Amino acid sequence: FGASFVFTVGAHYKASEARADTSKALQHMPLYHWDTPGDMALPRACRLVGVELAEGALDLPSFRHPLQAAYILGPERGELSPEILGMCDHVVKIPTAFCINVAMAGAIVMYDRACTLGRFSPRPVGNGGAAQKARQAHGAPKSRQTTRRQGRKSRPI
Repeated sequence: FGASFVFTVGAHYKASEARADTSKALQHMPLYHWDTPGDMALPRACRLVGVELAEGALDLPSFRHPLQAAYILGPERGELSPEILGMCDHVVKIPTAFCINVAMAGAIVMYDRACTLGRFSPRPVGNGGAAQKARQAHGAPKSRQTTRRQGRKSRPI
């Protein structure tokens, strides 16, 4: 989903356990581990977004993702600490009628981010396929060959 790094705070992380659940992500991006929330050092202008079933949290479908963001999720059978929640610029929740595990919550948040920040074409109003093609995201700019005086295309030589 385009993540630039992965981080943990006070976690007992084993890379061997993650290897079974990922596509070797740690070979492609850095892993930062901080012992306490006070040790966290996010990039400048990076906004911390907590994902938690907390009172006052914004529903994920209504949230506008910051362009530079780090998402922090609580443990499987726990919640984000008051200290971490106090550090968050935003707190969002996934509106579900049931609990989901951390890996699923992370995937949902990153997918929502990818969709809302324009990596895909907008969804059509009616049923069916895409209403329009996705915007060009990569590639060199296209230019026309014109003569300045005549304002029309020049002939190939």
